[in-house]
Amino acid sequence: MAVSRRRLTAVAAAVATAALTAGLTTGCDAVNKTLDCVQTADSIADSVTDLQQAVENAANDPTRADSSLDSIQKNLGKIGDKTDNADVNKAVDDLSKAVGNVRTAIRNGDRTPDVSPVTDAAGELTKVCTK
Repeated sequence: MAVSRRRLTAVAAAVATAALTAGLTTGCDAVNKTLDCVQTADSIADSVTDLQQAVENAANDPTRADSSLDSIQKNLGKIGDKTDNADVNKAVDDLSKAVGNVRTAIRNGDRTPDVSPVTDAAGELTKVCTK
C-alpha cells in the first residue's frame, strides 16, 4: 500500500505542475476549470489513501471505509458538476463505478475488498484533469 500512496503523491505533484504550466498557455476559464479539477482530484487522492488504510484496518473500524467512499463520491460530484470534458466525465464515471464495487463488496461482507481499481481510476482522473 505504501507504493500506492507514493504513486498518488507523485501523480498529485505532476498534476499541480501541469496545471500551473497550463496557466501560461491557456485562457483563465480553462485554467480555473483545470485547477478545480486538480484540487478535487487531489482531495480524491487523499480519500483513496484513507480508503486503503481503512480497508487495512477494517476489523478495528468497519465504518471508516464507508466514510472514505462517501468522501470520494462527494468529490466526484464536484468535478462532474464543473466540467463538460468528455475524458474527465468518463474518468469520473469509472471512478464512481469502482467506488460502488468496493462499497458493494463491503456490504456483502468482504472485509478486505480490492481497492486497486479505485486507485487506478483515481490516477486516470488525475491524468485527464491536466490535459
